[in-house]
Amino acid sequence: MQDQRIQKIATFAVNITKVLVIIYLGFVEVLKIGKLLREKLDAEFDISRKWATQAYSILKKRQAERKIAGV
Repeated sequence: MQDQRIQKIATFAVNITKVLVIIYLGFVEVLKIGKLLREKLDAEFDISRKWATQAYSILKKRQAERKIAGV
């Protein structure tokens, strides 16, 4: 009777430990995926920033030319 009780408690503890390990590993994987996405998006945002800077520069240059031309 005592052995069965100890076995049930041990089984419960092992199952809880398994669940906690699975949750931890899932959390670690989510963090890894988030880090990879951030790296990929930073590269894309960098390209977008360069494009936007060039477009803004061209716009300002054209506005200055129009202002000089009196249009």
